[in-house]
Amino acid sequence: MKIATIRTKLFQAWGQKAKVPSANASAKDMGILDHIEKVVEITGAQGLDKCQVKGKAHLDYIAGKLGVSHLQATLFSHLVERSMGDRVEIGELAKAINCSKLRIIKYTGDCEELEKKKLIRCRRQKDSVSYWVPRGVTESIRKHNEFRLEKKDSLTIEEFFADLERVFEEREEEALTSETMRQELQDLVYQNMHLAFCQKLVAYDFSEEDAVLLLCFCHLCANNSDDNIGGADIEFLYDSKVDFRKSQTELLDGFHALMNTNLVGYANSNGFVDRDRWKVSEEAKKELLSELRLGNRNHKKCLVPHAGIKSKQMFYNPRETAEVQKLASLLREENYQKIQERLEGKGMRKGFACLFSGEPGTGKTETAYQIARETGRDIMMVDISETKSMWYGESEKKIKDIFDTYRNAVDNSAIAPILLFNEADAIIGKRKESSRSSHSVDQTENTIQNIILQEMENLSGILIATTNLAQNMDSAFERRFLYKIIFDKPSEGSRAAIWKALFQDMPESNATDLSRRFELSGGQIENIARKAEVDGIINGEYPSMETLAQYCKAELQNGFGVSEKRVGFCSG
Repeated sequence: MKIATIRTKLFQAWGQKAKVPSANASAKDMGILDHIEKVVEITGAQGLDKCQVKGKAHLDYIAGKLGVSHLQATLFSHLVERSMGDRVEIGELAKAINCSKLRIIKYTGDCEELEKKKLIRCRRQKDSVSYWVPRGVTESIRKHNEFRLEKKDSLTIEEFFADLERVFEEREEEALTSETMRQELQDLVYQNMHLAFCQKLVAYDFSEEDAVLLLCFCHLCANNSDDNIGGADIEFLYDSKVDFRKSQTELLDGFHALMNTNLVGYANSNGFVDRDRWKVSEEAKKELLSELRLGNRNHKKCLVPHAGIKSKQMFYNPRETAEVQKLASLLREENYQKIQERLEGKGMRKGFACLFSGEPGTGKTETAYQIARETGRDIMMVDISETKSMWYGESEKKIKDIFDTYRNAVDNSAIAPILLFNEADAIIGKRKESSRSSHSVDQTENTIQNIILQEMENLSGILIATTNLAQNMDSAFERRFLYKIIFDKPSEGSRAAIWKALFQDMPESNATDLSRRFELSGGQIENIARKAEVDGIINGEYPSMETLAQYCKAELQNGFGVSEKRVGFCSG
């Protein structure tokens, strides 16, 4: 099978048909891709030296368009041919131009020149050097018949930080030398002096090394929401381990220029200063990163928009119905604002902490979602089990991060969202006795509980926690929940309504019979409805009353497999 030409491969990459010049086309009718193709063809057949003579017209064209030497034009042509998204080892390049590996070493300086002109990228590792042509270069050649540097001026602050992320990622992947990285960062800053961030950065008048480090800290803070930056996160910036250790030591000792100006500070761990890790200071976030509205950027990805919550018809017993309706009414924005103002005026805590307790499948979690939908509040759902880490100290950090993110969400939302702690049994249970012999896990859990208790004390938004085991709740938590709703299993009448809603073709008498015989939760009845749907798909018919009764018995016997999410309801 004949190998596709450079021109064809490039156009195929963008889903377009290649324009193939006729066999007798003159040089003036050829574009740069045609000349590159000819250089590759001549070099492959007759070698590098012969190409410099026989391919001179083609090399003149390429060199003139790109501002490079004939040798550099030859190397570039072969990299265009062979990279196409892949890295080309230096040995492969030697083979392509028919020269020895020793001779190709002489040409690495020419490759460096191509790299400085941003025509190629290079990755240097201990045992290998590889090159490739970035897609932006080949795209520019295809479109303009020459390489035009992409303009990086007049960027928005979001575009600036996106490009900042690209530069650091390429450096971390060893696609940029430290010199090239510094040059790209300098160009990026000075071409965007309309941004307050760039103006303030230049005004600090830091050394080049410190300015790069500050840019990296700002990138990690803004793009990764990282307030816990360690040495491993910044080591890639440095060519020399000596330079890295010098900078790291200054950070550890608190003498670094970025710390002297209060732009970077120590991170916190469990309420204590952690001198091994750092973060952009709160002052720097306000002074340097105010254009980004960090709180608004960081919390949005954690919220479920209320408009995306599907409406569900809920079935409660009379008492739960009244209590849920009352809470929903209180959380409607017009009422919520009045309550907040009244509480604040009397010097009382403004936070709304609510506890939904009851057996699995009684609709606790879905009720929280439906209240969020009805009151126009986005919801931030936290699965407590996911916050538990095997690493000591990480769980505490995760909990603090959750509340920090939620505070940002409250501050940057027109209507306060709901923070939902789902299945919170693990964190609101009775605290362990503390002593010298206490297990480190117990101490960690007590610390987490203390953090949550303090956060609940200072809460300015709405917290809803769901639990199956309210009787095991620590008294300190019980005092902090303003509203408590116990979700009992549905009464016989409510069960009949659920059966009828989920099995719309079921006779009333059958729904009444099943609700009378089996004391199931709404979640358990929904599980049975799902099994019935599966039976209908596989067998072509829905199960009989006898089969449904068997499913009911299995649900009661097993007592597991009941989903705590989206239960106790039917589609409305």
